[in-house]
Amino acid sequence: MIQVNHVEKSYGSLKVLKDISLEVQSSQVVTIVGPSGAGKSTLLHLIGTLDRPDKGEIIIDDVKVHGLNDDQLSDFRSSHIGFVFQFHHLLPEFTAMENVMLPMLIAGQPKQSAQQRAAELLDFLKLSDRVGHKPSELSGGEQQRVAVARALANNPDLILADEPSGNLDTENAQKLHQLFFELRDRFHQTFIIVTHNEELAKLSDRCIELRDGQISK
Repeated sequence: MIQVNHVEKSYGSLKVLKDISLEVQSSQVVTIVGPSGAGKSTLLHLIGTLDRPDKGEIIIDDVKVHGLNDDQLSDFRSSHIGFVFQFHHLLPEFTAMENVMLPMLIAGQPKQSAQQRAAELLDFLKLSDRVGHKPSELSGGEQQRVAVARALANNPDLILADEPSGNLDTENAQKLHQLFFELRDRFHQTFIIVTHNEELAKLSDRCIELRDGQISK
């Protein structure tokens, strides 16, 4: 479970988040919606431990993450959280298989087990015939599915996605949205997704709307 308790965040004189409190239960697919500048990505980055709140606390699986030092945060992030962004951020010189293996190798897994896990994920995501292809040889939808496989590599409890379908056409966006629910049902992970996509927001277990740095519903 994720708890956000009275979190505030400012950048200079700009107050981006104002007294945010929420809970997300395990294995939920939760969307965060709202106009540009509402604080959606900032909240996602705080939950993902990519930034620290000015006030308040964030608790993930009973761990008060704001109390961890930078090295502890890095270890926690690597083992508990996976990220999917609007732009896939795949390394262009590496194949799909190598991109998915990379987080596991960084975490110290043996190459053979990392390769096996990557192959299983890519097969589940219907990319088994693309494992040796580099990102430039993949379609936009395929690139994003490789990015999802990479996010799942270390079997995290929590997947955070920031506009994951924002760069995809309607058909591939729908396929990606369906994939999130299939992954949740199979691996029982929690998904928190920032999106402007109304269809995905309607499908989610819960939709949180941010306006002017506050939860409006």
